[in-house]
Formats: sequence, structure tokens, C-alpha cells
Amino acid sequence: MCMLLHETQRTRGELLGRVAPPQRSALAAETRVGAEYDWRCRRGHDRFRAPVIDVLTGPGCPKCRANAAAPGAAREAGMPFMKHGLRVGTSMTEQRLRVLLGERVRLHHRANAVRTARMFYGRQEVWPDILVAELRIAIEYDDPGRSGRAHRGLKEGSDQEKDEALCEVGWEVIRIRAGGLAALGPYSIVCRSVTTEVADEVVRLMRVIRGDAAVDAIRAPALAPAPGSPLG
Repeated sequence: MCMLLHETQRTRGELLGRVAPPQRSALAAETRVGAEYDWRCRRGHDRFRAPVIDVLTGPGCPKCRANAAAPGAAREAGMPFMKHGLRVGTSMTEQRLRVLLGERVRLHHRANAVRTARMFYGRQEVWPDILVAELRIAIEYDDPGRSGRAHRGLKEGSDQEKDEALCEVGWEVIRIRAGGLAALGPYSIVCRSVTTEVADEVVRLMRVIRGDAAVDAIRAPALAPAPGSPLG
């Protein structure tokens, strides 16, 4: 249980908040990922029974899965939107990547999530690190972290499922794989750290995916030289 919680970046407290109240004391001491409990849906649907591993890595309650396949949900699939109150940790490296990309293409801040056609961790949406909504391209930064285990094992499988969910609704994913992580898809950039060369390679892949004209349309304006500089 502890290993699965760590790999999926969840806490036991999150699980305790989802299980049926009479079973919380049992789950608080649970060690088996295959143990079954009764769970409450975040959207207020009927309780459903499932093993711990499915709740941590699965698609959610049966009613949510059925709703995700409904015609109305299909029409919204692929739409970027602003998820207010979204709390996702952003590292200094991810911030540097955003700055470097912002010097090359226009990055808007009106969307931080994409509606999907499947349930992902119990929600019909995913939250990529950076969205280039005009191109329907998501950019993800992965590294092993201090533990050396992030984005490996089950989390690597989760990353692949996330990419598949985006591709199903017309998006493509560029993954920057640093710190010894291997390529994960056709548009992976394997590197040691985020550099200007990595940012240039991201833009090059954007052109491969969507074409020069589409990328030129969102190219960032050239910065004016600073006063007193040799170009000023």
C-alpha cells in the first residue's frame, strides 16, 4: 500500500476521505492493494465496491464511466478549460521551461486542463504541465525527483495512459524526460536538464506535429534590445 501511494503521489488521508465512513478504521491499517472496500464517488453517485489499486489507478465509479461515454461528454472531449482552484506543484525547473518556451511561442494562461473522453484517476480531465491550446499540444516535464523513483513503475504507466487520453481527443504530447528517464513516446526529448537547446527542440517538434504555419502564427514577438546594449 505504501509503495503504491508513493508511486501514484497520493496519501492515505486522501483514501480515507473517499472510503465509506464505517470502513475508515480498517483502511487506516490496510497493507494490501487488492483489498476491497466501499467507496464514495466525488460526484455524489452511488457507492461502489472496488480494490484499493483500482481506486488509486482506475477510472472511477461505474456511473462516472458511463457518463464519460455519453454523447454530451463526447462533444466536450478535447476542450481546454480553466480548472479553478487546481493545486499542482510546479518546480523551479518547470518554471524555467515555461519562461524559455514563452520566449519562443505565446503561452496563454486561460487554460490548465483538458476534457477527456475517458476517466483518469476518477476524473474526466487531465492537467498537463503546459498547454499550447492553439496547437492542441501538451508539454510535460518528467524527472525522477529526489527519491529517484518519480515517473517510474506505476507512475510511468500512468503517464502513458494520460498521453493516450489526450491523443484520443486530438492532442499530442511532448515529454521532456530528464535525470536518466528513457523516452516514453514518439515526441520525447531525453536530456540531463532544461536548457535553451531543449526549448528549441520543443518548438521543432511542434513544427513536426502541426506544421510551420501553425507555429509561426503563435511565435512570440522578438524582444527589443535593452538600452545601452550593443544592439540598442
